[in-house]
This record gives sequence, C-alpha cells and structure tokens, in this order.
Amino acid sequence: MEQRMENEKVTPVTGAGFDPAHIPGLTPPVRESESEEATEAAEPAEEVTPEPEAEEPTREEPPEASPGKEPEADGPAMEAEDRRGSITVDATGVRFTLDDQEADFTWDEISAVEYGTVRKRLTVTVHMPNSRWFPNDVEAPDKARLAEWTDQLDKALDTYFEE
Repeated sequence: MEQRMENEKVTPVTGAGFDPAHIPGLTPPVRESESEEATEAAEPAEEVTPEPEAEEPTREEPPEASPGKEPEADGPAMEAEDRRGSITVDATGVRFTLDDQEADFTWDEISAVEYGTVRKRLTVTVHMPNSRWFPNDVEAPDKARLAEWTDQLDKALDTYFEE
C-alpha cells in the first residue's frame, strides 16, 4: 500500500522521520518528573543538608487502574493476538502492539477503521483525520478463531465507532 503524496507542493516530514514520539500513541508521553530530572542532571548539584520530615499517617488507597489497559465491562471488546503482536478494540479505542512497541488510538482521534482477512491473517487499519493510516495484523491459529475475531470486531466497531 502506498500513501498519496500531493504533487503541487511537497513538504518534508520533519517530526516523524527523526522522532518516533511525533506519531501519536506510538510512545508514552514524557512525564514532568523525568524531564525535570534530565534538566537537574545537566546542572551542577548543590549540596543540600537533609531536613527531618514529619511522618504523615499512611492511608491505603486502592491501586489505580492503568489507563487503557483494561476494557470497560459495559460493552463488547475484541482482542486478537499472536506470537508477535496483538490488536485490541474496546471502549477506550484501538490498541496495536508489535514486539515491544505499542500504539493507542482513542475513538475521538480516529476517522475510520477498516479490516480485512487473508487466509488466517486479520489486518486492522486505523485511519486518522490527517490522511495517515496505521495497519497492524495478527495471525489466527485456525479459521474458526479468525471468524470469531471478525464477529467480535464487527460488534465492537458498531458499538463504539460513530459514523
């Protein structure tokens, strides 16, 4: 598949070619504490004497659920995986994984989702409003599992995706 290029005026893509974080959902955002640590490491450290801190009573809080990791129970979800990657469609959006990389797409940033099957392979492509698309595919162990995945995917897309 080839992406369409405009012939009139071609501007080079500066962000995605040099920085994988430029593609939304491909890498996790940098937390403020990590960026502060990086700037503090660049500056010479001043000697600080530790002051005794008053102990605060510890209260136990329930563990926070990691965002996007668990689908909501009130709607259909589809998860297809093979030895290298997975495709998950649930109430939060579409999530692709391949080896150690992960891409998350929320429903409000997706303009279209298409899928196709060839033999025992399911290919799901997420289209973005800026004319970019991101495909991912997984191989089913048998054709019955592939049919199950496509049925679940149809139900999930009908439920969550607005036309």
